[in-house]
Amino acid sequence: MQAELIAALKEIEKERGISFEMLIEALEAALMSAYKRNFGAEGNAIVTVDRETGKYQVFRRRTVVEQYSEEPEEQQNEILKPEAGDRYEPGDYFDVEVTPKDFGRIAAQTAKQVIVQRIREAERDMVYNEYVTKLNDIVLGTVQRYEQRNMFVDLGKAEALLPISEQVPRENYRINDRIRAYVLDVRKTNKGPQIVLSRAAEGLVQRLMEFEVPEIEDGIVEIMAISREAGSRTKVAVHSNRAEVDPLGACLGPKSIRIANVSDELRGEKIDVIRWSPDPATFIQNALSPAKVINVELYEDDGTALVIVPDYQLSLAIGREGQNVRLAARLTGWRLEIAAEAEVDEMRARYFQEREERLAAEGFAYGEGIAPEGEGEVAAAESGEEVIAAEPQSELDLELIRKLQEFKRETFDPLRRSEETEETESL
Repeated sequence: MQAELIAALKEIEKERGISFEMLIEALEAALMSAYKRNFGAEGNAIVTVDRETGKYQVFRRRTVVEQYSEEPEEQQNEILKPEAGDRYEPGDYFDVEVTPKDFGRIAAQTAKQVIVQRIREAERDMVYNEYVTKLNDIVLGTVQRYEQRNMFVDLGKAEALLPISEQVPRENYRINDRIRAYVLDVRKTNKGPQIVLSRAAEGLVQRLMEFEVPEIEDGIVEIMAISREAGSRTKVAVHSNRAEVDPLGACLGPKSIRIANVSDELRGEKIDVIRWSPDPATFIQNALSPAKVINVELYEDDGTALVIVPDYQLSLAIGREGQNVRLAARLTGWRLEIAAEAEVDEMRARYFQEREERLAAEGFAYGEGIAPEGEGEVAAAESGEEVIAAEPQSELDLELIRKLQEFKRETFDPLRRSEETEETESL
């Protein structure tokens, strides 16, 4: 019986991929649990299983000491050196076999359940360890079922979840269809590892391009940024680490076959490959492609860029429902204000006026309840109260307000005077 047990454990190791030593440790834990449940937990008992014969034994383990401890509970697990024998030194373990005669029957009844549980936990750990290494990577699976519009995908050794929030509206998959998805998250739960997939993540585009473009996989061409509206359009900014390699040509491939393969995998989603630049103005111009840009004015203090385009390119720069400028803004990290060439003065004036109002509102909120300079001190002096100076606004805010006021006077006052002169002449 014991030899058959060892053979069965080795067979499980071969079929399930669970190490023999892990199974033996699970068996020892099961026997220990059965012993304590049926015979009590008196003393410090241990259970050992012979790795060759499968013979199991129960020992009461005590520690060799020079003298007993003061605590009665610790004395149960101690033995004096003279009682243990000359070959034992203080700190050694003194084991005595206490295997019950009918322990085999009881162990057989309880060990099976515990071993099965340990095997199940070991398999869950193996699945978790396998897929946690595939985090932010692409896996291939089969659509298994739908529950409340959430898709469950069979990956072979595990089942993964593709929630509705990570699905692409234009994509429709049927049961048993093959699907490639991006591993968004892997976490442990009471029911085993939960693998969350995505078809809408920007990382899916990145991985697909790495598969299709050898230069990206080799590190010659680098993906610097991605902005995506899943199912519709994606912008990818790329940069070459070698002057002789064109990043756009490498990503497109001969006759644009490489980027076409990526688009086909995304069910026809349009992919715009953009040349990345360390200069923000140049990068913004490239990001708004295919629209042509005349000039870019950067206002770094609030992360805004005023982009000037030809009149006939305005709708192209903005895109359908604002998609082009929205993707470009996410790609570059700048807030983009698009203005036609004929309306740039009006747009610029409106932007400065809005910023002036915003800064003024922030300054008012910051200094609300604070008396004007000097008045508080006079009132306090007259009343005999201690004068406490109010914290001044930051010098940067005051300087910005001053510059905006000067710009407003230079921009609007001449226009106002010109209009008044024209009205006077007409009268």
